[in-house]
Order: sequence, then structure tokens, then C-alpha cells
Amino acid sequence: LVFEDVRVPAANLLGGEGDAVLAMMRNLELERLALAAMSLGIARRSVEVMNSYARERSAFGKNLNHFGQIQRHVAESYAEYAAGKAYVYNVAGNLDLASTGNRVDSDGVKLYCSVMGKNVADRAIQTLGGYGYCGDYQVEQLWRDAKLLEIGGGTLEAHHKNMTRDLSKMDKL
Repeated sequence: LVFEDVRVPAANLLGGEGDAVLAMMRNLELERLALAAMSLGIARRSVEVMNSYARERSAFGKNLNHFGQIQRHVAESYAEYAAGKAYVYNVAGNLDLASTGNRVDSDGVKLYCSVMGKNVADRAIQTLGGYGYCGDYQVEQLWRDAKLLEIGGGTLEAHHKNMTRDLSKMDKL
């Protein structure tokens, strides 16, 4: 929509005059943090399903969680989930809702967590084998949702561009 020469009474303004760009940028930062948190939830559920399945399912007389490759999938997935959780909580705790300028971390947390969530869901599918591809265990849906989060709220490539541009202006982190 384009409004030209529209007069809005001061009492009907949301925010201050000319503050719309600030509000939009702040909303993008919040959206990216929320999408990172959604990815974190996908990773958490994927780890739970993968861990439970590996603990209960057996092959060659042993539970799957006794096999090195499965141990790698579960352990790496948990470690990446925990790192993402720390990043999400850190960004959320430091986000200044009265200003913009949080883009490096709002882009960074969404970049990290969306990729991490998809990778963890992918490992869950791999751990469950054929069951991971079926709807019974939910991880195939988690993977599809995680893939969408790599695109929504800005593509991974857009985050790379934004972060590199903003970081190039900094002398110190």
C-alpha cells in the first residue's frame, strides 16, 4: 500500500513521526530471535526422540546407543542444541527493545540455530533409519519445519551478507 499526502492526526500515530523504520528493524530483530527459538525447540524434540529411540531399539543384541555412530549423532546433537540455547538466551537477554543495532546477533542466532535445528533433525532421521522417514516418530515433520526456518525471516545468505557488512564496521567484537 502506498499512501500519498495522507494526514494522520497526532493522536492516531503509533510511535513517533518518522519512527516506522526503527519499528520495522526492531521487529525484524525480534522475528529472527523467535525463529531461532523455534529452531531450538525443533532441535530439542529431535534429540529427545533420537535419544529415546536409541535407548530402546536394539540391533545385534545391543541397544543402538551402544554403537559409536549413534553415540556421535546423539552427543553432537545435544552439544549443538545446548550451544544454540545459550546463544538464544544471551541474545534475548541483551536485546534492547528501545533501539535497533542488534542485527549481528539477531541474524547470527537465527543463522546458527536454523542450520543447527535442521542438522539435528537430520541426525534424528538417520538414527531412526526407515522410521525416521515415516510420520510415526515426528522427526520427518521436524526436519521439514527446520528447513523452512532456514528460509523464513531472511535466508541464510541474507544473514551472511548482513552480518559481514555489520562486522566490517566493527574494530572490536
